[in-house]
Amino acid sequence: MLKEEQLKSTPAVAEPAAAKANRTAADINDWLLRFQHIPVTEKLFFVQHLGVMIKAGISLAKALEMLGKQTTNKRFQAVIQNLHQDVNKGGTLAAALKRYPGVFDELFANMVAAGEASGTLEEVLKSIYLQLKRNHQLTTKIRGALMYPMVILFAMGTIGTGVMIFVVPKFISIFKDAKIELPLMTKLLIAASDLIVNNGLMATVIGLIALIIIIKLSTLPTVKSGLHWFWLKLPVLGPIVKKINLARFARTMSSLLKTDIKIVESFKIASTTVNNIQYKKSLLQAAEKVKKGVLINQVLDDYPELYNHVIRQMVTVGEETGELDKILEEIAGFYEEEVEEIMNTLPTIIEPVIILALAVVIGLMAVAIIMPMYSLTNAI
Repeated sequence: MLKEEQLKSTPAVAEPAAAKANRTAADINDWLLRFQHIPVTEKLFFVQHLGVMIKAGISLAKALEMLGKQTTNKRFQAVIQNLHQDVNKGGTLAAALKRYPGVFDELFANMVAAGEASGTLEEVLKSIYLQLKRNHQLTTKIRGALMYPMVILFAMGTIGTGVMIFVVPKFISIFKDAKIELPLMTKLLIAASDLIVNNGLMATVIGLIALIIIIKLSTLPTVKSGLHWFWLKLPVLGPIVKKINLARFARTMSSLLKTDIKIVESFKIASTTVNNIQYKKSLLQAAEKVKKGVLINQVLDDYPELYNHVIRQMVTVGEETGELDKILEEIAGFYEEEVEEIMNTLPTIIEPVIILALAVVIGLMAVAIIMPMYSLTNAI
């Protein structure tokens, strides 16, 4: 009794300042890790090797510990080490993944949760790997196809600016000395050159402000929705945007339907993987309709401009045969191949258009300079 009373009366030892500071720094670092961007290649390595280790009979905690040592990316290494600590304490992998929404999206975490609940984590990790790989390949193709046009446009802008700064001013002095009437095209060219040369800083500031305003306006829900609808209506871009979003929708739904995740939740998760706001809204609305008992093919019938007749018919067959996940996987593969083919041929299609546009711009600038020269010659 005496010892117990002595223990109770003993004052609590205050946490050392250094230890408290270290713990605070660790908490801040963990919070920052939650929103870190990790390369897709690192996540592909993680998912593939985690699945292989689990298949080999290695425990989840041990597999995470081993992967934490193998990963070369320091930020991702810290994330995996934290995942290992959480799992080692008895937590689920899905719960640990949800602590890092910037690294593992909702689709990733929910599929892992379904795999853990059903005892099929190995198969789910394989599905996640294929999903990540296909999305990464698709994104890489799109970026690669757009890189060439962006480089050409940058070159056009650089050449145009160089002409405005170094060439046009020399002709301005000639035209002023000659005191001839300048054509409208030449006046516009001189005004643009004068703005860049004499008021370059102001022009840059105005341009940046205008760009910020445009970006801010484009993020407004109504404006963003209208822009995304407009993109779908464009002759060349529209079909490409549709195919990209259909491929992602079908691939995601196919992966989710192979797990124990409910169909309503699957639609909500799929809405986070599509980029176009119109598809996102349609999937969220579809989730509510399916929740009320409406069949998926009937739901898609309400959006004929987003989901074409062939897709709706294939979904109908999938529901009737009970193989909707396989049907959606076929749809995803079809559209992914189509997008890849388009991206492979896109540079060759865009190249002549860009060259023509460049020729027109340079031609107009040349005409704007040459026209006054003819007037000057006639005056002499």
